[in-house]
Amino acid sequence: MLVMIKLLSSSPVAQQSGLAFIRIIVGLLMVYHGWEVFDAGKIKEYTEWDFFKKFDSPLFVVYIGKSAELLAGIFLTIGLFTRLASLVLIATMLYIAFYVGSGKIWYEDQHPFLFVLLGLVFFFSGSGKWSVAEWLQKKKK
Repeated sequence: MLVMIKLLSSSPVAQQSGLAFIRIIVGLLMVYHGWEVFDAGKIKEYTEWDFFKKFDSPLFVVYIGKSAELLAGIFLTIGLFTRLASLVLIATMLYIAFYVGSGKIWYEDQHPFLFVLLGLVFFFSGSGKWSVAEWLQKKKK
């Protein structure tokens, strides 16, 4: 009965641990996507997309995007500079959803837009539990 009351309650359940868990998973997913920066074949494949062909240096643009994903992912995973990493994630994924993609966030470009929304969650909530920022703050005290 108590469990049912808790489930139906509007009070948070393990909010800090839950946010930390999601932050780490989102960070690892971004590291996974950004890791392609080390795969020259995959990077070359991206430069051949029509969208990137219009740039003077499509290779540079793709490397910037993949590096942004990798760095934002690393910082989100470890919980350091989380708000800055969230802004990088938001900007990168908005670019992918609306410029590389067609902006159809309800279907085709839903995946990158969901990362935008998750980036907003971590921008507003910060690093929280299980983070280097928390550890540094405790060490400072």
